[in-house]
Amino acid sequence: MSEAAARPGQPETWRLDDAVVGPLIRAVRLGTRRGCRKGEYLYHQGESDTRFYFIVRGRFQISATREDGAEFVLEIMGQWAVCGEGAAFDGNPRFSSAVALEDAEVIVFDSTKMTEAFREFPELAIALLRITGMKQRVLGIRAQYLASPRPEARIAELLHRLAELYGSDDGASTLIGISLTHEQIAAMTGTTRVTVTRALKRLREDGAIDVSGKQLRILDRRRLLL
Repeated sequence: MSEAAARPGQPETWRLDDAVVGPLIRAVRLGTRRGCRKGEYLYHQGESDTRFYFIVRGRFQISATREDGAEFVLEIMGQWAVCGEGAAFDGNPRFSSAVALEDAEVIVFDSTKMTEAFREFPELAIALLRITGMKQRVLGIRAQYLASPRPEARIAELLHRLAELYGSDDGASTLIGISLTHEQIAAMTGTTRVTVTRALKRLREDGAIDVSGKQLRILDRRRLLL
């Protein structure tokens, strides 16, 4: 886990460690710095673009809109995360949008200039490949749980991942060091706020989690993912 990225209380669902972030930081001069105001979009679903983004400050919501108009939140990306690289390299229309949740700053890279950049910084290519691999793994795991008819399974997967990112383990339980609203959890798991409330209640009754105020503690990770 990157110490520079550790910001308790910021509800992000994605984080890179120092080994991956280092090459991106060293390659910052190859990109263009851009400021974003809260509510401003980096990119929109359906558009084609060769640019991708390295977030140096602030948070962005990555989401996709279904044909019925419903929005599904894929990730909340924060400092040192990379977004938009898939469509930037494969040339296909973007399958998601990215909007700033607060004033932010990014480094804009152009995929058409990466061949030269990779010659100068071969470790940058390795870092981007690692990021792609991480995202594929996370999406694969999420797809398994999103296919489950049980909302508890989808919510449990999200809580488990947040525990990996933000968890403080005392040996007996894991405290998740951020707070997400039931609306945010619903948007990330394809459920409703009412369903989230009921699911968390069932998980508490099963002894998998404990909720005190805005703090959520995982009591048994194995039971959480059953």
